[in-house]
Amino acid sequence: MIESVIAAVRDAAEHEVMPRYLKVAQRRKSDGTLLTEADLAAQQALAAALPGIHPGVVIGEEMSQDQQLARWLEGSEGLWCVDPIDGTSNFVNGLPYFAVSVALLLGGKPVLGVVYDPVANEVFCAERGKGAYVNGERLPIKSRVPSLRAAMAAVDFKRLPESLARGLAHRPPYASQRNFGASTLDWCYTAAGRFDVYVHGGQKLWDYAAGSLILQEAGGGMCTLAEDRFWDAPVWYRSVLASWDRGLLDQWRDWVRGRL
Repeated sequence: MIESVIAAVRDAAEHEVMPRYLKVAQRRKSDGTLLTEADLAAQQALAAALPGIHPGVVIGEEMSQDQQLARWLEGSEGLWCVDPIDGTSNFVNGLPYFAVSVALLLGGKPVLGVVYDPVANEVFCAERGKGAYVNGERLPIKSRVPSLRAAMAAVDFKRLPESLARGLAHRPPYASQRNFGASTLDWCYTAAGRFDVYVHGGQKLWDYAAGSLILQEAGGGMCTLAEDRFWDAPVWYRSVLASWDRGLLDQWRDWVRGRL
């Protein structure tokens, strides 16, 4: 099944996303985020293809909140979660860090995830219990675990509590920090070990559905700012603390929570 999903994601990227790269009109949604016709076209293509691979309701980022809630409630036996372009601002401005993301959820948790970066031509994927991969290579690709002090961190500052953001900005516990603006890829880069630790103040379902499974299947760990059990947090706005190494996650979690 995962090969069929990868093919559908690649097809949407090839025919609906990349032909519009740097060429597409944009508008702002009610929450202030960007929306393009590429988002809508890719979501429509995936919504048509995915139920033919496995029965399930499709929920997408570019649906209304009422539609999203209805699909969530209808999808307990099978829910396809689609982010047609994660990193739309990057896509519009020509920054090559965006992705198409698809996850299949059963009982509210992901069992399959695919995240495709069409610029780098990298497919990150995982199935529950079968490991995680990038272009066929097993994740993580890093073997040596750094100390927290030597770590590379992915930090999205804009949704963090002020006290934590101030602490990270002025006295960070890591060596270096990046924020590229596409949550689905941040998860995958953490799973790969490109980022050692990751923090985000609040994500929607389509931001974490595929990436959380890819990280788990790569052997990594995750929690939230408040919950040790990631899946106990609210579905629609869930913070993230993660690492590709579980011991490093413990150190990262303790440091972060000490600044809340």
